[in-house]
Amino acid sequence: MSKRICLLFLSAFAVCLFLSGCVDQHPEKSTEAYTAQGNGQTGAVEAAREKVIALGRAPRIVATSPAAAQICEKLELNLVGVCSSTAEIPDRYQDLPTIGTAMSPDMEILASLSPDWILSPSSLQSDLQSKYETLNSDWAFLNLRSVPGMYQSIEELGVIFDREQQARELTDEYQEFYQNFQEEIAGKEHPKVLILMGLPGSYVIATEKSYIGSLAALAGAENVYEDQGQEFLTVNTEDMKTKKPDIILRAAHALPDQVAEMFAEDFKTNDIWKHFQAVKDGKVYDLPYEQFGMSATFAYQDALETLKKLLYTES
Repeated sequence: MSKRICLLFLSAFAVCLFLSGCVDQHPEKSTEAYTAQGNGQTGAVEAAREKVIALGRAPRIVATSPAAAQICEKLELNLVGVCSSTAEIPDRYQDLPTIGTAMSPDMEILASLSPDWILSPSSLQSDLQSKYETLNSDWAFLNLRSVPGMYQSIEELGVIFDREQQARELTDEYQEFYQNFQEEIAGKEHPKVLILMGLPGSYVIATEKSYIGSLAALAGAENVYEDQGQEFLTVNTEDMKTKKPDIILRAAHALPDQVAEMFAEDFKTNDIWKHFQAVKDGKVYDLPYEQFGMSATFAYQDALETLKKLLYTES
């Protein structure tokens, strides 16, 4: 018999956003849900901690995305496997077995590592959970859709894996940085932004539910497509024009050089763009790919500094 427990934690964090982390375990076959308010050290998180303690040894952990690996490195956790990626994997894990990409891990290799825990982004939960259920492992889907969500996940992992001091130091660093950042932008007029996320040949609108949208919100921008239930939307340019953005931000999901060329060509040849005031004012910016990815990372400080310059510079 196996049991799957889905744990959902909600808490208010430094910027008064609701955050969630999800840890799924399955020692027996049924489903239970627990909800905890506060610092995550009750209910399901504590139960997960007890399971780790019961192992009587260091847990065997696999991080299936670069962002998850970076969090593990900050928490000083040992891993037995990591993902294959062109993104930076911490030096600590360079010689470990690789289990394939974050979106499509090789389940045979993953199973051969006999992990006690698998750590993945929550954005991939619908694709990966059913695969993980075939393994004799526990898993945690980390909320990397926002910086506050990332730190909530860090706090929960700190409890589970006995890294509470490291997690607290990281959280304190974030809170200090963001408090200073808020003071720097206090009193400034917050612009309206349109955020485009591109792949070669196409692009979508990024809402506040996306990671890049959450960064813009942290920087004080007003997303012209706020209050949406989805991370990304497909919207025609006529509708975008009615939103009257002050600034247009362009980012790449992948292949940044090709995406930059695509955006440049589209803005040059598609006549409607010249009617946007942001285009007339020269306030169209391509965001650095290494700072503005699909998942929250510790590059958020550089990303927010970049946004501060773009959002609050007159010329």
